[in-house]
Amino acid sequence: MIIRKPGDIHPSEITPEEVYRERRRFMQSAAALAGAALVPGLGLASNARAALTLGTVTKGPFSTDETETSYKDVTTYNNFYEFGTGKSDPAENAHTLKTDPWTVSVEGEAEKTGTFALEDMLKPHPLQERIYRHRCVEGWSMVIPWVGFPLADLIKRFRPTSKARYVEFVTLYDPKQMPGQRLPILKWPYVEGLRMDEATNPLTLMVVGLYGKVLPNQNGAPLRLVVPWKYGFKSIKSIVRIRFREDQPLTTWHRAAPDEYGFYSNVNPHVDHPRWSQARERRIGEWFKRPTLMFNGYGAQVADLYRGMDLKKYF
Repeated sequence: MIIRKPGDIHPSEITPEEVYRERRRFMQSAAALAGAALVPGLGLASNARAALTLGTVTKGPFSTDETETSYKDVTTYNNFYEFGTGKSDPAENAHTLKTDPWTVSVEGEAEKTGTFALEDMLKPHPLQERIYRHRCVEGWSMVIPWVGFPLADLIKRFRPTSKARYVEFVTLYDPKQMPGQRLPILKWPYVEGLRMDEATNPLTLMVVGLYGKVLPNQNGAPLRLVVPWKYGFKSIKSIVRIRFREDQPLTTWHRAAPDEYGFYSNVNPHVDHPRWSQARERRIGEWFKRPTLMFNGYGAQVADLYRGMDLKKYF
């Protein structure tokens, strides 16, 4: 494997000094471990993986210019029921998750399937930073600088057949590592899905980092989905399986409460949750609520996907 050199712009010019120092340590460690990637199915050590994540990252399209939520809030106020239902539980408990080695199984209606080491999933894809709004179904929101690459680029590699109308994603199931899975809060493992045109929309990201750093465990390390015009539970974390399907997958929250969590789960201020309004939201770090934007403010990019659909029926 070839480790790419940093770009011409010095990292310290575009990132805080402490992030730059951490990045250099990761990159120096990577050289000693790069040989591991030559063995099929063998994952890199976590610090080498961080070097790949934190190498050359370009500014991606579609970023908002709104004030970013603090790194501390982004990494300590989370929904990740695999590590507990409290907002602070993931940050407190996710240290038990081992992300190295990590493999992803690709299955279903595609010409190229199999089990792939994480580094093999990442190698061909230049990483981008995109600052996205993130809206949670409970009514809170954040602005997060994600680091990743378009899911559409990954999908092309596996050459889905004409039967592939949906993409299903599955989270790791390992109650020893994920203590929340020891309780029947949800039907485990966690499953999410997108229609193919949603999955290949340019906004949809496979994410490996945030704030210029490798993705923390509590935020879905080492590989997660981000779909910024949908409520946060659609952005599945710690992905171990991608399946191309002809039929619509039965997703976890839709299975648990179909009258509350629809398959599409688009951010829509006109469709309330049965137990609360979705018309307003509270940005973490702010005192006052603000109006919720249709499609979380990404209507120009995604509204055509749902032209002619009854969005109160297909919520």
